[in-house]
Amino acid sequence: MSESAPPPTAEPATADAGVEPLPPPDPRRWKALAVIAVAQLMIILDGSIMNIALPSAAVDLNIGPENLQWAITAYTLAFGGLLLLGGRVADYLGRKTAFIVGLVGFAAASALGGAAMNEGWLFGSRALQGVFGALLAPAALALITVMFQDPKERAKAFGVFGAISGGGAAIGLLLGGVLTEYLDWRWCLLVNVPIAVVAVLFAIREVPQSKAHGDTRLDVPGAALSTLGLLSLVYAFTEAAKQEVAADGSVSVVGWTDPFVLALFAVAAVLLVAFVVLETKVKNPLLPMRIVLERNRGASYLTFFLLGGGMFAMFLFMTLYFQDVLGYSPLRAGFAFLPFSIGIIAMAGFVARLLPRVGPKPLLLTGLALATAGMLLLTLTTPTSSYWTSVFPGILVMSIGMSMVFIPASSTALVGVGGHDAGIASAMLNTSQQVGGSLGLALLNTVSISAITAKMGDLVAGGADPTSAATLHEASVSGYHVAYVWGAGFFALALVLVAVLISARKDDLPADAAVAAA
Repeated sequence: MSESAPPPTAEPATADAGVEPLPPPDPRRWKALAVIAVAQLMIILDGSIMNIALPSAAVDLNIGPENLQWAITAYTLAFGGLLLLGGRVADYLGRKTAFIVGLVGFAAASALGGAAMNEGWLFGSRALQGVFGALLAPAALALITVMFQDPKERAKAFGVFGAISGGGAAIGLLLGGVLTEYLDWRWCLLVNVPIAVVAVLFAIREVPQSKAHGDTRLDVPGAALSTLGLLSLVYAFTEAAKQEVAADGSVSVVGWTDPFVLALFAVAAVLLVAFVVLETKVKNPLLPMRIVLERNRGASYLTFFLLGGGMFAMFLFMTLYFQDVLGYSPLRAGFAFLPFSIGIIAMAGFVARLLPRVGPKPLLLTGLALATAGMLLLTLTTPTSSYWTSVFPGILVMSIGMSMVFIPASSTALVGVGGHDAGIASAMLNTSQQVGGSLGLALLNTVSISAITAKMGDLVAGGADPTSAATLHEASVSGYHVAYVWGAGFFALALVLVAVLISARKDDLPADAAVAAA
C-alpha cells in the first residue's frame, strides 16, 4: 500500500530539445484538474482499500497465508515496475489518450477482480490494475504540469493533488471497512467502475491533449527485464514460505534452500543484472544510471525502498491482527488505522516549513529513528492487548517518523537534477517505494509464516491444543512480531544509509522540491 508516498510523476514538458513549446493556458484547466483529481483519488483508494478486505477475500477464495500478500504485491509490483515506462508511453501516445486508456483499463481490471472466483483470478486482475495504473498516474501528473504554467496556479494545482494523495489513503481504509462490512469485499474493487466511468465522460470533454515529440523510442526490453526479475524474486520468497505436511502430521515450510527456490533466485539475479547492463547501453534507457548513482539521490531511493518494505508489511500484519486475532469488524479495523494517516497529514505542513530552515539530514535521521522505534513498539502486542496501550503508541510514533522522512527524501532525490531528468527522478521515488513494498512484503510474509510454523510446533510440543483459537492466535502474533523486528531493521538500515550518504544541505535543495513531494 502506498500510504503517503509522493505521487508518481511523468517527465514534465519543458523547453528541452524534443518537447514542443508549451501552449497558452487552456481555459478548461480547472475543470480538467477536477477530473484528474478524481482519477488520482481512485488510484490512492486502491492502494489502501484492499488491505481491509484481505481477511474476507482470503476466506471467500480459500487463499492460503503464504499467498495472501499477492493481493497487494501483484498490484504494487506491476504499478511500480512499469511506472517509468508508463510515463514515457503517456508522453509519446498523448497524455489525454493515455489518461483515458488508463481509466478504462483500470475500471475493466477492477470489474474483473470483483468477479474473481479463485485466487489466481484475483491476483491477475490486481496485476492488470497495476499495469493500467502505471499508465494513468504519470499521465495525470504530466497533464497538470502542461496545463498550469503560472507558478502560483501550478502550486495550487499540486496542492489539490497532494491533498488527494494524502487524504485518499485514509478514506480508502474507512471505505474498505464500510464496503466489506455492509456489502461485500468485492465492492472494494467494483467501486472503481462508476468512478472511472464518470471520469472518462468528463475527460473526453474537458482534458486537453498534449504529447512529446522527438525520440519516441521506448525501452521495452528494459521494462520486461526489470519486471520479470522482480517477479521472480517475489515468487521465490512466496515459494520459500509454502507449508509442507509430513507423514507424521508435522508442518514445516519449504525454506530458502529448496532447489526450486534457489533456481528462482538465480533467474531473478540474471534478469536484474541484465537490466542494469542494458540500461548502460541503450540510447533511451528506462532508468538512466546517472539518476540513481549520485549519492544523495541514490540514498533517497534506497530510503523509500526500505520504507516501502517495512510499511507495506506493517499494514498487512496489523490488518490480520485486528480482524483475525482481536476479532475487529472490517469497519473497526479501518478506524484503527486512522491515527497513522492523520499523524502523517498533520505533520506534513510542519515538516515542509522546517525543511528550508534545518536542511534534510536532521529531519531524515530523526524521522527514521522514530519510525524504527514505532515499529518495535508493535512487538508489545499480544492476543489480548488493548488497542490504546499496545497498538496506538506504535502507529502514532511511526506516522510522525514517516512524515519527517517523506518530504526531505523527496527533496534530496532532486538534488542536482536538470529539467530534462526531473520527471524521472521524481517518479523513481514512487517506483522505489512500490517495488520495495512488493519485495519487503514478500520477504516479511515468508519470515513471519516460518516463525508462526515454528511457534506452533513449540506450543503443540508443550501440550497446547493445535485446534484451539488461543494457540493459533499466540503463534500468529509471535510471527507478526518477527516481521515487525525485520521491518524495524529495514528502517534502521535506511537510517545508516542516510547518515553515511546524504550530504545535501538546505541550500542544495531544488526550488521545486515541494512540487515533487506534493
